[in-house]
Amino acid sequence: MLEKNIRIASDAEIVDEAITSRRSVRAFLSDMVDDNTIRAILAVAARAPSGTNMQPWRVYVTRGEVKQRISDAILNSGIRAEKAERDEYRYYPDQFFEPYLTRRRANGFGLYGALGIGRREVDKMRAQHDRNFIFFDAPVGMIFTIDRRLNQGSWIDYGMFLQNIMVAARGRGLHTCPQAAFAPYHRQIRPVLNIPDEEIVVCGMALGYEDTSKPENEFRTDRAPLEDWVTFAE
Repeated sequence: MLEKNIRIASDAEIVDEAITSRRSVRAFLSDMVDDNTIRAILAVAARAPSGTNMQPWRVYVTRGEVKQRISDAILNSGIRAEKAERDEYRYYPDQFFEPYLTRRRANGFGLYGALGIGRREVDKMRAQHDRNFIFFDAPVGMIFTIDRRLNQGSWIDYGMFLQNIMVAARGRGLHTCPQAAFAPYHRQIRPVLNIPDEEIVVCGMALGYEDTSKPENEFRTDRAPLEDWVTFAE
């Protein structure tokens, strides 16, 4: 029994470390990630649960020239991020309200503060946001899609799949950044990857090794205490 408890505690520590060390990294090294590692991450991530085992995810893994073509298509589109229309699905509410407004502002101010960008330096903020579209220099950029005929339950399943990718990446010493910023640019992305019209672009994700020398990677978000959002009912 003692050996079993020790093993359980050890396993919990490994899993918890993978989860708690996951964060959105916004600067990556150019070091490549080999095909076998990418395949292993996606294969284990696909063990995510989905209603009636529908497995609603589809992934386009891009590197090199194709990844660059996606970046060029978006950055040369002339469509500023704040003007891009989310005509496929809406990620954020039309009007932020508390406590979400305060959390959103803290996230933005914290990131830009780490980069030394002031609150009125709009051009610098835009330049930093545009780094989304080069996958923050990560060697691997993934684009995720879902069949538009599926319903909200499948989107919940999709979130669990995405989380699995990020945790599996941490278990292999890699980092990620999930990026909803790609969704409004589906018209620019579609022709590059030959994405059919029946698929909605859900998001992108950068995958690679963290560049620990960059100040943006020193930024950490916090989490609300359990007392703020948990109710125990007996």
